[in-house]
Amino acid sequence: MTAPDYGRAFALWRDAAAGPWHAYTRHAFVEGLKDGTLPRKNFLHYLVQDYVFLVHFARAWALAVTKAQSLEEMRAAAATVNALVNEEMQLHVGTCAQAGLSEADLYAATERPENIAYTRYVMDAGHSGDLADLLAALMPCVLGYGEIGARLAVEATPGTPYADWIATYGGDDYQTLCRETGAMLDAALTARIGPDFAGAPRWPKLAAHFTRATELEVGFWDMGMTP
Repeated sequence: MTAPDYGRAFALWRDAAAGPWHAYTRHAFVEGLKDGTLPRKNFLHYLVQDYVFLVHFARAWALAVTKAQSLEEMRAAAATVNALVNEEMQLHVGTCAQAGLSEADLYAATERPENIAYTRYVMDAGHSGDLADLLAALMPCVLGYGEIGARLAVEATPGTPYADWIATYGGDDYQTLCRETGAMLDAALTARIGPDFAGAPRWPKLAAHFTRATELEVGFWDMGMTP
């Protein structure tokens, strides 16, 4: 299927990171979600680590509030923090509760090295740069899950036990969030590097952030395959 339209910057970064992007969005873990062959223990292991990931991801979006240069950017970043903490993380809590894991168990889980590498890379990009650097490192997760969800919503095997996960990321609410985030990204970059994204001196560095974060997403799926 055609990739969803999440804005100009995303399309450019996605094309520039074609190899890692394919490895991320077509990973064996993703395909196991699609056809239901992913072992349940792998999925639960992933959910626990993803909960820990989202704690740090929410902190990164909170950092985006401090990096913002307009009320619109602040509102967008703050709304994302709210969605992560009060909505997306609760999907993990509900699913893991069925397996006997409490939210306290999730919060106290030992963080895997792959998780540490990814989340700290994102935070470092934000602390050492501006909002453009931070967004470049954040987008593979936000928009990559949107692309994966949109595809799996069409291609998933009927009856896959991971239908709820697919519905979350392939559903209208998350797809709307991705389009709005892509628009915010384009506006933030225009304000900082001008409208000619690919021609801006900072573009290679920003694209490198996106590519590296995509590679770290591949590592996160790899971790999910080895509980």
